[in-house]
Amino acid sequence: MRLCFLVEEHYRHDGMPNEVIGQLTAWGHRVDVLRPGGSLLRMTEVVAEGAHDAWVLKTVSGGPGLTLLEAAAATGLTTVNDARSIRGVRDKALAAAIGRGRGLPLPPTYAVARPELLREIPAAEYPLVVKPADGSSGRAVHLVSSPGRLETLLPVLAGEGMLIAQPYVPNSGTDIKVYAVGGELFATERCSPLHPDPSVRERRVPLSSEVAAIAAQVGAVYGLDLYGVDVLLGPDGPVVVDVNDFPSFRQVPDAAARVARAVLGLARAGGGPATAAAAPAAPAPAPAPAAATTMAAAPVSLPVSLPLSIPAQSSPAQISAAAGDTV
Repeated sequence: MRLCFLVEEHYRHDGMPNEVIGQLTAWGHRVDVLRPGGSLLRMTEVVAEGAHDAWVLKTVSGGPGLTLLEAAAATGLTTVNDARSIRGVRDKALAAAIGRGRGLPLPPTYAVARPELLREIPAAEYPLVVKPADGSSGRAVHLVSSPGRLETLLPVLAGEGMLIAQPYVPNSGTDIKVYAVGGELFATERCSPLHPDPSVRERRVPLSSEVAAIAAQVGAVYGLDLYGVDVLLGPDGPVVVDVNDFPSFRQVPDAAARVARAVLGLARAGGGPATAAAAPAAPAPAPAPAAATTMAAAPVSLPVSLPLSIPAQSSPAQISAAAGDTV
């Protein structure tokens, strides 16, 4: 297959996607890398050729890569993820409206075009988490304790464009990052960007049935195939605080091979679910308590585009052998 990866300068030396590109190349596929932030683009010619089986985006929010991906999609080319779905999560104000409207446990969200408008948020809503609507990688996320603290931050926020503000969710200082790839969910625990602690190292953790169901629902709501979900365990249960298309997949076993196989499957399916045609119907799981912390082995029974299974343990040898069967 021939694939086009749109890679921002920010990720030029990053393991994700470079290791995926290397894996695809090793399997005999042709991968063209386009850096939309550092290239003069003749838009009509770039997308009119139709020479690629799929276009894959790994860029920062707000960069030109998504525009190019949308141009490719508009001409009928396959994109990974769906270009409209990426737009739906990269605009955090839009993502909040879509998610809460579809029943996801997201905090109430305010959106403003100018930071001084944040003054209108009632004092009872503090403390607040304020961040750019197009932010990524934890950039410019602020914990605002009071209206007085907001006043001191207004000059800092002035150049950030559209902002969102959400009531702070009390938590332990760590969050759960759930990665979805190739029909599987993997969870890690890591330090919250609002509570930096160098002693907390990101690590794989078991995934509760409650968080797994929420993570699978995120994919269905936003129409994503490869994605990450940030979840806080608040006093009233899990809360989704961020959704990322094409995240780092840190701590996922054999991440490069898994992501590469998922990209190939989506390309072959024309952007549809990579395993939907071959996957059996998910059996109805036995009821599980919301607070369960054991690793689930059966697919999550949700209205999603493919059954998402949560492996208890994955063997590097197994994924490497399986990869050779399908590339």
